[in-house]
Amino acid sequence: MTKRNNLLIAILTLGVFAIINTEMGVIGILPLIADNFNVSISKAGLLVSLFALAIAVSGPIMPLLFSGINRKKVMLLVLGIFFLGNIVSMFTSSFAVLLIARVIPGFFQPIYCSLAFTAASASVSEKEAPKAVAKIMVGVSAGMVLGVPISSFIASTTSFTIAMSFFAMVNVIAFTVTLLFIPSMPVKERLSYRAQLSVLKKSIIWLSIIAVILMNGAVFGVYSYLAEYLKVVTNIPEKLISVVLLIYGVANIIGNIVAGKLLSKNAIKVVVSFLLTLGVVYTILFLIGKFTVPMALISLIWGILGGIGGNINQYWIASAAPEAPDFANGLFLTSANLGTTIGTSVCGLFITGMGTQYVVLGGLLFLILSVVSVLLRVHMFSFTKLHSK
Repeated sequence: MTKRNNLLIAILTLGVFAIINTEMGVIGILPLIADNFNVSISKAGLLVSLFALAIAVSGPIMPLLFSGINRKKVMLLVLGIFFLGNIVSMFTSSFAVLLIARVIPGFFQPIYCSLAFTAASASVSEKEAPKAVAKIMVGVSAGMVLGVPISSFIASTTSFTIAMSFFAMVNVIAFTVTLLFIPSMPVKERLSYRAQLSVLKKSIIWLSIIAVILMNGAVFGVYSYLAEYLKVVTNIPEKLISVVLLIYGVANIIGNIVAGKLLSKNAIKVVVSFLLTLGVVYTILFLIGKFTVPMALISLIWGILGGIGGNINQYWIASAAPEAPDFANGLFLTSANLGTTIGTSVCGLFITGMGTQYVVLGGLLFLILSVVSVLLRVHMFSFTKLHSK
């Protein structure tokens, strides 16, 4: 990669971090929000769930609508909207206004993330594309991992307003470096909406979407209850729970870095190995998850796999529709969010019906279905390639 490409990818990674930090960081200050705005914790949770819903709804639509506009202008627009949303959140005394200021940026989040994946891939050769995308994924993981503890620390030592100003500051930094250092990026070959939507006629794209929903469900269906698992099953102190969660998060970033190199060599082998290895990890988790030290080691390996899984999901859909990259990345974002929602709901049923320890069975169920969908997709790709000759 040239220095110019490295700078572009670094700025895109910062932009993704700024956006995901705004999305996830609020989780660390939900109790404070509930107190400040005099609402229940479940109502405060709408700031998270409605943001995610906005992403799921707008995922395939918004990147499609903005696919023909100069990419630098689109980046600045989205970062500007996130900055304004954070400014409004800092000073409002109305929970309804706070909710609106959170949800509106959520509809624009898929535009920036989709554009970041597309621009990173386009800046390098096809073989190097997974490595470039993996660097963007580092921004996603960092936003998810660092946003929660940083916002929680700032809020606990200062105030809610200062915590929200942190989100605004990161966004304005990303906006500034984009404005100063990213060159104009006009879309040279604009695809019509019809041409992009035509990828939905391909069976392989639907198999890819199903696979991503299942794979993300397998990871986040169990991970969403990791804190509860550590508390109830492993029975460790709350202070140690945060340490284990941090281990998982840092490992997730490592997984993103590793994934790019692996996918650029033999993608199919990586996908199948990922599913089988995660199955082994979940089986071990079920058997010895009661013990603290093994649980910390499991979380480390699990976190690395989670980072690899995120890259696999993006690659799996993007490679099924290379002729419409922006739309494909939008489909990826929607599929991943649906997978998280469905996986969390289904695995929650296992907890309700059988107990917290059995949440792992939900993850294994999603993994089995993932293997089936991946093999079907591989078979279809091979069949199509054979008959196209």
